[in-house]
Amino acid sequence: MHDGHRDRLRERFLKEGLDRFEPHNILELLLFYGIPRKDTNEIAHALINKFGSLSGVLDAPIEEIKTVEGIGENAAVFLKLLPAASRAYLDDRANGIRIVNDSESAGELLLTKFIGRPVEVFVLLLLDSKGKVLFCDVVTEGSIHSVELNIKKMIALCSKYDAASAIIAHNHPSGVALPSNADLVTTERFRQALELIHVRLTDHLIVADNDYVSLGDTPNLRYLFD
Repeated sequence: MHDGHRDRLRERFLKEGLDRFEPHNILELLLFYGIPRKDTNEIAHALINKFGSLSGVLDAPIEEIKTVEGIGENAAVFLKLLPAASRAYLDDRANGIRIVNDSESAGELLLTKFIGRPVEVFVLLLLDSKGKVLFCDVVTEGSIHSVELNIKKMIALCSKYDAASAIIAHNHPSGVALPSNADLVTTERFRQALELIHVRLTDHLIVADNDYVSLGDTPNLRYLFD
């Protein structure tokens, strides 16, 4: 019975894609490839009941995923691979963005760096004088609540790539895309440090889920980049 059900669900995906699938059906289908010869529908429901949503399951720590009955090491690792693989896929596609000249193009490039990250990270984007991308990657990783900007490391990268300008971005995994007082202080500290090596800080993006706020586009915060 399970084999027939699996075949039908696979065929439905091949014909329709995932757009009309319920979250538990998507998870059930994914689990086919981590759990052989078991009813993954019941396990999928148990996962969503525990973590609240499909994204909640994929973002959950691997040790917590493994506490759900029916989930072994292979299935848990497979589920954790999915957001990481999605991030790598979108990051690879975003590599076509070679010129950044406003917050929109910066956001399009930078958002992919935060997909599926359960903790705060800082991303540094370095540009030459024409806005060509020289470097874009995670440079500091913290906890779910905070991350400390490693200014010394960022200054070294600016010098290595001979950057003309820089944009920083970090995420709020458990919050909203609004800057805190600490974010403003961090922005000012980094701007002052960059001035010493004649690199201009042009923006700081705060990311939450698929949303972001550009401090450079916020009228009362524009002074941070002048």
